[in-house]
Amino acid sequence: MTTTDTPRPIKADSVRARSKRRPRSGGSGGLRSAVPATTLLWILAALYGLPVLWFVLSSFKPAGDLFSLPLTVLPHNPTLSGYEAAWDSANFSQYFINTTIVCVITTILTVGASCCTGYALAKYDNKWLKVFFLCILATTMLPSEVMLAPEFLVVRDLGLYNSFGGIILPAVLTATGCFMFRQFFLTVPDELIEAARIDGARELSIFLRIMVPISRPIMLTLAILSFQWRWNDYIWPLLMLNDPDKFTVQIGIQSLVGAQNINWSVLLGGSVISMIPLILVFLVFQRYVMSADINAGLKD
Repeated sequence: MTTTDTPRPIKADSVRARSKRRPRSGGSGGLRSAVPATTLLWILAALYGLPVLWFVLSSFKPAGDLFSLPLTVLPHNPTLSGYEAAWDSANFSQYFINTTIVCVITTILTVGASCCTGYALAKYDNKWLKVFFLCILATTMLPSEVMLAPEFLVVRDLGLYNSFGGIILPAVLTATGCFMFRQFFLTVPDELIEAARIDGARELSIFLRIMVPISRPIMLTLAILSFQWRWNDYIWPLLMLNDPDKFTVQIGIQSLVGAQNINWSVLLGGSVISMIPLILVFLVFQRYVMSADINAGLKD
């Protein structure tokens, strides 16, 4: 007669006790590996941030203290004389208005044109669209200085010389914007578009009611970049404008530079003034640049 031993049931309390006694090396290992990366990021942030900090703090120094030895970071006698002289010596209020008009109109047109182009390149399967996309990418391989002469001739022949339209028109279409929207729309599931078509939605309705809302993060990102590009643009407005009442901010800053000498305190003050709108635009719109849930309209 044989007997069989039945296994005794394992108590849940003993299992929990053993699991608690197991060493957890994953958390400490991950923290240990993150320390060098975090340290490297702080070093890079300091390398990029210290020149900007010195630039801003130096704008509060008198002209005689900028090159006095030993060099100091903090101003001993802070003053706003550089800002006041820069604002009074140049028509900065008019320059700000002109630049704002150019930047706002160009940004709106750039975002709209790039969104339409990126959607067509991503969701329509045509051979000529692929060739067109390659041509768009090819423009990024050319230096911007190479395009100045032909663009100037085209704008002049269109009668847009010495006008805001001559500055805005060449800056509307950007390869970067088209590429950004195309790459984003490629991540949007085709099932979402097919479901809208089955429900009877037309192509224009699909684009305006579905694709445009979910692409808001890319739109705002490109808007910030486009506004920054146009605000800092110097060479093209310098070529296109000869009326001082139409000058932009960057041309106004250049007018602060004298032929024989440079008042660095005034130049630094004017440069900091020109940075304020860019900082405000970034601070206002950065919280809207978030990831979109492109799968919200789909069921598993």
